[in-house]
Amino acid sequence: MERRRAGYEDVVVAVPVSIPYVRYSTRGAHWFVARALRALLEGSGLGKADLEGLCLSSFTLAPDTAVGVTQHLGLSLRWLDHIPMGGASAIVALRRALRAVASGDAAIVACVAADTNHVDTFRATLGSFSQFARDAVYPYGSGGPNASFAFLTAYYMRVFGARREDFGKLCIAQRENALRYAHALFKMPLTIQEYLNARPIAEPLRLFDCVMPCAGAEAFLVMSRARAQDLGVSFANVLATIERHNSFPEDPIQMRGGWLLDREELFAQAGVVRRDIDFLQTYDDYPVISAMQMEDLGFCGKGEAPQFIREHSLTTDGTFPVNTSGGQLSVGQAGAAGGFLGMTEAIRQVTGAAQGTAVANARIGLVSGFGMINYDRGLCCGAAILAGPKA
Repeated sequence: MERRRAGYEDVVVAVPVSIPYVRYSTRGAHWFVARALRALLEGSGLGKADLEGLCLSSFTLAPDTAVGVTQHLGLSLRWLDHIPMGGASAIVALRRALRAVASGDAAIVACVAADTNHVDTFRATLGSFSQFARDAVYPYGSGGPNASFAFLTAYYMRVFGARREDFGKLCIAQRENALRYAHALFKMPLTIQEYLNARPIAEPLRLFDCVMPCAGAEAFLVMSRARAQDLGVSFANVLATIERHNSFPEDPIQMRGGWLLDREELFAQAGVVRRDIDFLQTYDDYPVISAMQMEDLGFCGKGEAPQFIREHSLTTDGTFPVNTSGGQLSVGQAGAAGGFLGMTEAIRQVTGAAQGTAVANARIGLVSGFGMINYDRGLCCGAAILAGPKA
């Protein structure tokens, strides 16, 4: 298979780590970062001194940023980045780490996302998330992502004829996937009746349309292929990545994202077409945004995601597997770590190390990210195509 690469030929991603999520924790974000770093070292056989770079994503480290963590954990690094970009953080971290290794700035980069969740953490995070969002909604007694995504969901349903049953099918399929994933916080099957009759949150959203905040961490390592082979760790090849911020600022309501602008470049870099993709990991804090990613990545046309969902099973062992670990809607949203969930799961799938049910003969997967909802739109979009060693 001929591929047009983006300079990633000799750099790989390896050692996916998930620190089990918990609903609430009395520990700080630093503790979850440290747990993730320790798991990376244990899983790779590396020592702390072998890490030359760190790309960290977190919302609850304050007053620290990534540089404060280096002192807390005794790290001495040549390369450092801090990207609190939520659901796009895994893509952005991967892209920047790939370039750091390819350029020789760092031989091995740890990419980590971690957040805690105290009883009042989510409320405090919303209050400090965005000055623009504060100015736009606080005078009206509103605030937080539920109201924003209710607005976007209602508009999408009105314009494109989506039904709550369509979003429900996606949530139910992800729950089925989650039942086979050890770290998922939701352990009970979900029926369409339970979905439709769930407690209202913000019209038209109900309980199972919304992610549940929790605490946890996700991480992976980026290094040269030769180093990964020397360490004897399984690794995934990165065929392509894209990243876009504040796409389509002229749109009065967000019904498309940056993937639409860069998707042809993504597939051209990778040298694959959409039928080559064995599974899709979307950022799924709400079902409508998963639908938007399916459309803007070109798996169906604009407004056609409801019909696309009706035509596919979406489960790990069915047609067009989506969010094979269960996604945030059934695993939980551990702050910025939720943005890494699809990436760690994709690495496991293409390397034959899936912790739930493996997608049969999975060779190539696409991970999509979306982050920083700022009242009426998400500002950060990205995607990556990963392949196993035999692709």
